[in-house]
Amino acid sequence: GVRDVLFLYEENRCSMTYMYEYPEYLKIKLPKKTARRYPAYELYLYGEGNYAEENKNLLLTGIPVLFLPGNAGSYKQVRSLGSIALRKAEDVDFKYHFNFFSVNFNEELVALYGGSLQRQTKFVHECIKVILKLYRDREFAPSSVAIVGHSMGGLVARALLTLKNFKPELINLLITQATPHVAPVMPLDKYLTDFYTAVNNHWILKAQDLRNLTTLSVAGGFRDYQVRSGLAFLPRLSQHDSALSVVSSAVPRAWASTDHLSIVWCKELILATIRAFFDLIDENTRQITEDPKKRMSVLNHHFVRHPAKMFEENPEAFTELTGAFMWITVKASKWIYSVYNDSDGKYFAFPLASHRKSYSHVYCENSMLDTSSWIYGCMNTNSSMCLEAADLSWRAELLPTTKAVMLKLQDYPSLSHIVIQVPPAVGNKYTLGCEFFEEDSRTVQLPVTHLFSFGLSSSKILLNSTGLLYNVQLQHFNQIYQAFKIYIESHCQSLKERKPSVYRLHIPWSHEDSIIVAKVPSLAEISAKLHIAQPHNDSSLPELHIYSSPDCQYEVILQTSLLQVLGQIIRFHAGAFPVYIVSNILLTYGGQLSTLRSTGQCSDFSLELVRTAKPYKVEPLISIVVFLQGFNWFREIWESLSLPEVDAAVLSSQDAWFPLVSLILFLFGTGIAYWSGVFFSTSLRLFSSLWLTLIRPTVLQKEKFITPRRLCVMISLALVSWTTCGAFAVLIIYLQYFMSSCKPVHVSVTFVFHFQDSGHSEDTSQNSSTHTVKPQSSKDSIPDATQSPSNSTTIAEAVNSLKMHITILNLFTWIVLLSLPSLIYWIKNLRYNVRLDPDPCRSTAIILVCILEILMNSSTSEVKSSKLLKIAAKVPLPLSVAMLAFGRMHLYRVPHFVTFSFLLHVLCCIV
Repeated sequence: GVRDVLFLYEENRCSMTYMYEYPEYLKIKLPKKTARRYPAYELYLYGEGNYAEENKNLLLTGIPVLFLPGNAGSYKQVRSLGSIALRKAEDVDFKYHFNFFSVNFNEELVALYGGSLQRQTKFVHECIKVILKLYRDREFAPSSVAIVGHSMGGLVARALLTLKNFKPELINLLITQATPHVAPVMPLDKYLTDFYTAVNNHWILKAQDLRNLTTLSVAGGFRDYQVRSGLAFLPRLSQHDSALSVVSSAVPRAWASTDHLSIVWCKELILATIRAFFDLIDENTRQITEDPKKRMSVLNHHFVRHPAKMFEENPEAFTELTGAFMWITVKASKWIYSVYNDSDGKYFAFPLASHRKSYSHVYCENSMLDTSSWIYGCMNTNSSMCLEAADLSWRAELLPTTKAVMLKLQDYPSLSHIVIQVPPAVGNKYTLGCEFFEEDSRTVQLPVTHLFSFGLSSSKILLNSTGLLYNVQLQHFNQIYQAFKIYIESHCQSLKERKPSVYRLHIPWSHEDSIIVAKVPSLAEISAKLHIAQPHNDSSLPELHIYSSPDCQYEVILQTSLLQVLGQIIRFHAGAFPVYIVSNILLTYGGQLSTLRSTGQCSDFSLELVRTAKPYKVEPLISIVVFLQGFNWFREIWESLSLPEVDAAVLSSQDAWFPLVSLILFLFGTGIAYWSGVFFSTSLRLFSSLWLTLIRPTVLQKEKFITPRRLCVMISLALVSWTTCGAFAVLIIYLQYFMSSCKPVHVSVTFVFHFQDSGHSEDTSQNSSTHTVKPQSSKDSIPDATQSPSNSTTIAEAVNSLKMHITILNLFTWIVLLSLPSLIYWIKNLRYNVRLDPDPCRSTAIILVCILEILMNSSTSEVKSSKLLKIAAKVPLPLSVAMLAFGRMHLYRVPHFVTFSFLLHVLCCIV
């Protein structure tokens, strides 16, 4: 599954963008108050060559566009947009041009640490004010700024509207690139999830207030494994008429999936964006149009359905068919015409009266990919010629090798003829074709194979192509956990040269089509899987459109792809893996405490994991709660208890939950937990051997739990957590715990082997907290057979303590890993502020420091005699259930559950 996500995707079909002159970034001076409040952030103006020189005095006359980089993104990523916009402006002699600004967020890791998102949002607000001031007193001064946001930059742009003093009219166009709008990719802290909740709730509740803002979200498709495309679709409830979400593989003239970074420089996508920008300009104001309908028309033209014509806001309804072209009447139901070095223009007229009774549709295609009109509808009833006709070219759709139009005859009752214009073609070679057909004869249904067929069975269909178009409807293909391989094999009767076939997988409920161009004859493979599940109120079927070659046979074979199904599980649920792994370890931890209480011995981690980590202990209860939440009475009780919503219920409402997926994830977590236990056990043994080699242990007296030295360490680390970064204190105590755990290991390694192999033992003086050994001289040695029971007991206690420490260390490792992003963020921003504020780990870190300072010096001898051991052994099971219920979409809750278990362990050592 991981391999499918990270490696098995289409090749990069994007072209690189290049600068024709050296790019320059002019730093814009910010007001002193703003610069002092946000010392790490900056604002730049992009320029090249002479254009950059002219703008150094900041006498700007263009249209302002602000670029916001994403997680760890650079302000220099604006150069692709800025450079192509500059070239386009040169083409129109700078009648219109854009000024591209870019914000430097200091490459902050905002996808992993949400504490700075609000700060970034407020800074962008200040930048917009500064930008608009630069145009004050100009002839065509802008009143708003267009924003392009990459990744988290797009979310920051949306968050502007949540600010109390922000005026919505300051932005009228927002384009986001690979932005996770729905939810964070990794919900590692509360600030991140709260930020998402605030933004999405505002956009849903205030949708009416946002009608003047036009939003376009472009997702990268399956090449982008960092942000899955389903997250990049804007919330469905908000702004149906002024928001648009597309996947780059469906964007006309791009038709390419992009990875998370290439979406910023993919030439085909950048060209579509810049063309849209120029088409959005209002000739009167010389700024982006204030008309929301026009903005949506332009975006649909460039990003959804391109008719192979230059955008026109109000195209003329009728066109005069002029020119001394020859008129030819075609009465056949199917017509193909090849043009090569044709010096005379022609009009081919298809009378509709004779076809209306027999056929429901007409389909025409043209391989000349220019932007001129080519197909018309004529309303003459008496003549085969017409001077005025309706331009049907606007109904066409651009495809990689052809432009095609399909018309339902019933929708055009007033038309008497379809007219195809063939202009003179000197040096050009292209093909036109038209055919009339009944829709049912070209539409076939193919039921998809069952998920559990595992690719062993397949669905097949054979198309004896006599036409130019076929639609294969894929029945029962509507869930994200479905994934198929579709093979299309073409066989032709003759070996003459043919135009390539185009295969398009069309998903009707979202703009996520994928297109493949294949030579004929050939065998083509298409991966069919969804970014978004079918909405409950939608009954449409996904379709495979085959733009075929006549007199060729097409065989379509569909089979379930098990690897891609696993890939979908990884793509949609990889972020929840830490929860399932920690849940397994926590169950094992509870099992070890239970075994210690019943037998006095701590069982081995691997054996206890096999015995206690069972999915049926945790999953049924969560499933019951999710089921009951469908009833109003239960939901009211749940809300009255102030309990958060179960994550599985939220995922189900988003159609992102698979059948049996939780079982698969749990078993996967069991496997990782097992090998992590093996890894820690091996690592501790290696380090303890090194410890014994370098440092000979000395005799230490048994100490109390709370000593002045330990108290000083606790206070010091608590101060470190409070004054700097909680994750830093957690890392220090983790390293200290690891080194301390290495000390008891040599008891089990050195002495057990020494007893068994040499038949002799050494008198052991062991501290329950440090487990150090005092070697005695050989004259004190006694035979193994007469070894004192106290020594055997001491060694058994050391082994038990070691096993418990391995499990605690295993759990603590995941706390460290989940807090690591805030530590990295803190280190990166250390030159601006020593204290991380806000700090998601501060309170947890202070508690953990106190707990682990005691635990690292504990042994099982104190624990097994505790009155609280029974409670401590039973608590990990409900904690595991709670962790899976409330931690899948809130990873920052995981350390809280583990910390509570550790706290009970400490109380067992004391009480």
